Amino acid sequence: MQIPRLRSATPTLVRVAIDTHGCRLNRFESDAMAEALGRAGHAWVDDVGGADVYVLNSCTITHQADADARQAVRRARRDNPDVVVVLTGCLANADPEAAAALPGVDAVLGNADKARLAELLARLPPLAERRTGPALVSVSALTRRMPFTALRPALSTRRARVQLKVQDGCDHRCAFCIVPAVRGGSRSLPVVEVVEQARRLVAAGVPELVLTGIHLGAYGRDLRPRVRLAELVAALLPHLGSARLRLSSIDPHEVEDELLGLLAEHPRSICPHLHLPVQAADDGVLRRMRRGHTAGTFAELVERAVRLVPGIAIGSDVIVGHPGEDEAAFERGEALLRSLPLSYLHVFQFSPRRGTPAFTMDDAAPAAERARRGARLRAYSRAAVAARHRNAAGRGADVVVHRSPRRDGHYEALTDDYLRVELPPEAAAWAGQRRTVVLADDGRRATLVPVSSEGAPETRSEGGG
Repeated sequence: MQIPRLRSATPTLVRVAIDTHGCRLNRFESDAMAEALGRAGHAWVDDVGGADVYVLNSCTITHQADADARQAVRRARRDNPDVVVVLTGCLANADPEAAAALPGVDAVLGNADKARLAELLARLPPLAERRTGPALVSVSALTRRMPFTALRPALSTRRARVQLKVQDGCDHRCAFCIVPAVRGGSRSLPVVEVVEQARRLVAAGVPELVLTGIHLGAYGRDLRPRVRLAELVAALLPHLGSARLRLSSIDPHEVEDELLGLLAEHPRSICPHLHLPVQAADDGVLRRMRRGHTAGTFAELVERAVRLVPGIAIGSDVIVGHPGEDEAAFERGEALLRSLPLSYLHVFQFSPRRGTPAFTMDDAAPAAERARRGARLRAYSRAAVAARHRNAAGRGADVVVHRSPRRDGHYEALTDDYLRVELPPEAAAWAGQRRTVVLADDGRRATLVPVSSEGAPETRSEGGG
């Protein structure tokens, strides 16, 4: 089927609800689409029941993610039978024709076409025609060196911590991952444009910028001249003002000492936090996964980062039950992870994904065994987080306060070293701001520090985890 291109048209003003599944990059793109629609005169709404258009920004990392998207479409159509359903995101790219054939879907928009959402809305036919005709599809082909999608970060987001997309796509082919097929090749936003976007966010009062990409460690390899991630971070430092910078996931083999040096030298500007997705801590499993590091190099990096960056928090992703992981391999990996000063783990059970090399591997652990291994590592992670809270008792902390309270009126905040803490309702005056707090005896609750006293408490103790 030929995928038609959209033509320019004058849009009818509509109310749009955007639902985001999946990764930080999708969150960035949803916020950017919402703001772009606002510039076009449309209105963003929370509730699909009050929307004219429902945009589902989908994930397709697992078959369960696909099922979640189908369920979300059914739910939207149930809650508002007349709503226009636009499916975008990675599920749209995985199989555009299948996405267009989903019951209730009126239009399909590819990842590389998200900047053209307002244009798509202008071309949607009347309701009666949509119900009888095929879905409108705009999914650009993904090439190895396609342009960087021109979505500007949202300045009016209701988030205190704003994603800043600097890289998209991936040139690696990890055995378990479908992302390269639905995001295209690795491509980077030039440094000068990243700096300009960061300056706009800082001027708008954003207290934390999160550098985000599908493969952040590959930033700048496609630029001419080539640029390294550490060089981008160094270029951003003079423009952060009172904001702080956080790095999202970086593959372990792509963390250079220069980057660690920047974290150590600029503790007020760069959060002392790294997320290093190891995926497996056994060399045999890593080879089956086609990862770019070994268990030993991961361990050496963690220990080096703790040595070089005072107070750093280090988290990781782990997949349990991947093909090749027998009980002995799991136990070796678990022992290594427990021996390291890690702050937390995000644990996933292997889910065979059609279209990936691992889908055809026949020696994955049984589902029950995956669940058992996952439960063991999650228990370890909970214990590690609890220990961090206990060790943080009584110290000062640099936090960004969430913009909206919880249902009980309390606020949540995130410390620079990635601890989630609770603030009393009086923190409403600090919502969406970067402030200093003092943690209570449990290390989970915090009290406010008067503005004139900020910076006085010691914010972190030495050492990792």
